[in-house]
Amino acid sequence: MLKNRLFWLGIPVGMALMMVLYFAGTRHIMRSHAMWDGRTSPERKISEIYNILQRHSINTFDKDELLNSMYRGLLDGVGDPYTFYFDREALAAFIERTDGTYAGIGMFVAVDPEDRRIVVVEVFPGSPAEANGLLPGDKIIGVDGQSMDGKRLEEVTALVKGDPGSRVRLNIMRGRDTFEIEMTRQRVNVPTVNHRMLHDNIGFLRIAGFEGVTFQQFGEAIIDLHSQNMRGLIIDLRNNPGGRLETVADISNILLPEGVILYVNYKGGNQVIYESDNRHLGIPLVILVNEQSASASEVLTGAIRDHGVGTIVGQRTFGKGVVQSLFPVSDDSAVKITVARYYTPGGYSIHGEGITPDHIVEVDRETAMRAASLTLEEDIQLQKAIEVMMGKIG
Repeated sequence: MLKNRLFWLGIPVGMALMMVLYFAGTRHIMRSHAMWDGRTSPERKISEIYNILQRHSINTFDKDELLNSMYRGLLDGVGDPYTFYFDREALAAFIERTDGTYAGIGMFVAVDPEDRRIVVVEVFPGSPAEANGLLPGDKIIGVDGQSMDGKRLEEVTALVKGDPGSRVRLNIMRGRDTFEIEMTRQRVNVPTVNHRMLHDNIGFLRIAGFEGVTFQQFGEAIIDLHSQNMRGLIIDLRNNPGGRLETVADISNILLPEGVILYVNYKGGNQVIYESDNRHLGIPLVILVNEQSASASEVLTGAIRDHGVGTIVGQRTFGKGVVQSLFPVSDDSAVKITVARYYTPGGYSIHGEGITPDHIVEVDRETAMRAASLTLEEDIQLQKAIEVMMGKIG
């Protein structure tokens, strides 16, 4: 069994800020140390700026949004794209998504690395997104009339989600065309794992994200494939952005022989080691990855590579080798902070580097984003994975 497990640290926020903002006689206080420059205190400066806005701005503005923008800006100053602020609504949506059940329209999305827009990578069967014609590769440029330019993935998904039965309007870019779709949200159970048997008893299993429901779905898929006399397994991690560290560790334990899964190094020199036991599938493995395979996907890929139990096919992975933890704030908001680096069993950090496959098969960006919906005839990366697997099983 795993000797160390960790995802939600649950540690109270030990940082603090002192900012005082007067809104119509209401005093908003956050306590802080070391933000006084000896001349103008942060709270006084914020109050001055707010009073100037009230007296002179011709724009209307929301007081709470001013505060939220301030909190977001404070964490943006860290210079880390993975450190940011969740307001109450965004936090609730994030927790729902990582649990694997939520009310929304039924799709996986990612960030396009070129234009930073939010792009649809998979549409769930039977979902409102499918019923309304959304396709992999579509980009979400607006939600309920609000532009999504510059918005983080978590902010966009929080706006798309809502109460079951409520309506949401999306502005979509498809190629050069733009259009609007309105649809009704419904309760969604996220199918993070899907599987099928290919020819010659080659099992195929796709993991779209490592969420709360993924380990159970993975186990059920493995049992079904075994019942069909699986001889080898291709695991598709393309466009998988990561997820829960504990989930990928549990899945790795099924796939790896006894040994280290990964090392996690925290501030101050503290280290946590995730280890697998000696119970594992023991069948040939091929892993499919691309440039959007990140974080937990790279944990699994790196562990399989370093243990020498599988072959990697596709494109170099994203290169996210750092770990974030969520810290609650007293008003039901939270901050997500980068707290550690992880290292593969061989001691390698892939942060900023990614993992280079054993067999590189390049495809264009549009094809990569549609990986989940490609046919076998269109999917040259899967074709290569099957070729490699045939060489393993004979």
